[in-house]
Amino acid sequence: MRKKQNIYLGSLLLLLFQLLQSTAYAQDIKYSPQVEEKINEVENNLGLWVQIEGENNHHTLQERMAHYNVNGISIAVIKDYKVEWARGYGWANQAEQRPVTTTTLFQAGSISKSLNGIGVLKLVQDGKLNLLNDINDYLKSWKFPYDSLSKGKKINTANLLSHSAGLTVHGFQGYEVGTPLPTLPQVLNGTPPANSPAVRSAFEPGAKFQYSGGGTTISQVIVQDVSGKAYDQYMWENVLNPLGMLNSSFTQPTVKEKQSQLATAYYNDGKPVKGDYHLYPEQAAAGLWTNPSDLAKYIIETQLSLKGKSTKVLSQEMTKLRLTPYVSDFCALGVFINKMGKQTYFQHSGGDEGFVAQYYGSMENGNGVVVMTNSLSMDILNEIINGVATVYDWKGFYNPVHKKLATVDKAILDIYVGNYKVDNVIVSVEREGDQLIAVQNGMKMKLNFTSNTEFFIMEVPGFAFSFLKDSNNTVTGIQQQAGGNTFVLAKVG
Repeated sequence: MRKKQNIYLGSLLLLLFQLLQSTAYAQDIKYSPQVEEKINEVENNLGLWVQIEGENNHHTLQERMAHYNVNGISIAVIKDYKVEWARGYGWANQAEQRPVTTTTLFQAGSISKSLNGIGVLKLVQDGKLNLLNDINDYLKSWKFPYDSLSKGKKINTANLLSHSAGLTVHGFQGYEVGTPLPTLPQVLNGTPPANSPAVRSAFEPGAKFQYSGGGTTISQVIVQDVSGKAYDQYMWENVLNPLGMLNSSFTQPTVKEKQSQLATAYYNDGKPVKGDYHLYPEQAAAGLWTNPSDLAKYIIETQLSLKGKSTKVLSQEMTKLRLTPYVSDFCALGVFINKMGKQTYFQHSGGDEGFVAQYYGSMENGNGVVVMTNSLSMDILNEIINGVATVYDWKGFYNPVHKKLATVDKAILDIYVGNYKVDNVIVSVEREGDQLIAVQNGMKMKLNFTSNTEFFIMEVPGFAFSFLKDSNNTVTGIQQQAGGNTFVLAKVG
């Protein structure tokens, strides 16, 4: 009898394990058969940036999550101004075996800037702020210290939102849970306990695009000084709540009631971020906690407002202004504008410590996608989005590069083995069987040869590489090309 009980118990445990594994890869929310078929197509047709002739180019979500060592993924797909489906995959916390669901919250990183743009333009719409006035007209708790680098020109709020203010500090690394958090003046002045340098002029405002999370943080101070409210309170009352983003928050640290919904952040080696995540007092630049389902509401409202069909926060006029590039031809007020085929998209990516995210929303129709993960792999986000674009026939969005692999003699492979350096970056090329592997910071990447000297790397989208040789056929370096730019890593050993 006991033997039968043990067998029965073992069977139950095996079944439970299988159920947990299944839950880890797909949240069990059922849609219509037609939508489920679409979901299945996306899950089994991720779009890598390159397609290899003669090979199986169909890649599954499960395979790519394993390839990139990704713990959790959350996706929402928008069709005809509605969320067609949303689904979670993998683990919000691997140690706890807590799966990602559609309500799991991720840090949105720089996607925070898109919602911040709405908050700032709400002040403009209410007549409390002029986008083109000197920012010091509105800053009360801190003033921007102009110097000779600004050449006597004043920074306006539109400059801050479009990264055309000529300011320093690209982004922020956040703070470990439990460590002192700096005030905004300390962040902007680069004084302890701030861990980033002072936000100052790099060149005159309005001259060109230069991404600056520091500039966005100045806009956060403007929102607080003009509204008279804490930034997270203002954004909840005037943006998040009206948009129906009821699970989202800019509060740092987030409220206790939401702790069980938070995803744990992970590095590419699978190790969790100390304290599970970092805190970002630079809320406007990087502090939003949200999920794809909530961000989809923001995208849909933007699309409807652009058509004059909804005004939950901004009027049609203000939405058009927010989506109009300023100074550069691709960066608007908190969003980037990209032409893909015959469609134009507003989009933004985001990355905090152990989190990355990306969204796209079409301006001509009501289509879009949001993908968030508690890892640092932007590649898998792009592959998922390409899969969505293919399945939903977003013409011109996904245009993979087609390559044909070449067989390279082993003797030739041997002469490429060694170390290559540019600035302070060292890449090692090592032999593993009949192939070469590039190793950087512990990350291994296969070299895919298209000739005896030319190759590409799946993990480095859009780049073409080639080994360089001198007149004596001695390998001297690796040339790296992308977008008209060329770099050389010299062989150093």
